[in-house]
Amino acid sequence: MVRQLQPWFENLGKRQVKSPKIDLRDSGLLHSLLGIGDWETMESHTSVGASWEGFALEQVLRLGQERDAYYWATQSGAELDLLLFHQGKRWGFQFKYSEQPRTTKSMRTALQDLKLDRLWIVCPGNLEAPLDEKIEVRGIETLPALWSEG
Repeated sequence: MVRQLQPWFENLGKRQVKSPKIDLRDSGLLHSLLGIGDWETMESHTSVGASWEGFALEQVLRLGQERDAYYWATQSGAELDLLLFHQGKRWGFQFKYSEQPRTTKSMRTALQDLKLDRLWIVCPGNLEAPLDEKIEVRGIETLPALWSEG
């Protein structure tokens, strides 16, 4: 019912968050606890982003069958929603409930500090759009292909 995501930290010369992050694994349960009974209410609710993040995170972990999953954050506000180690590569994921997500300073910091091989911004739908050499927007419907692409 609850996922406890451990923080990733290494010697980067920055103060990093070292406490675990807690998410409800079942977005339907979250909606029920928040009293959200329909889609219209969900889309206008202040927790829509958190709900999306929890749902999308669970989908990525299920698809990749990943065991070593972490989040990363610094005391100054940089963060990465999900860090996976896949076949010797560092993959980063940000979850954004947006039709046109953009890169942020936080994402660029994570890309550089964590030496990520790739960073995906996961949004609803089936969008696939490169934003630069290592950052790409991927709709949640296109995620299964990531594990076949390697």
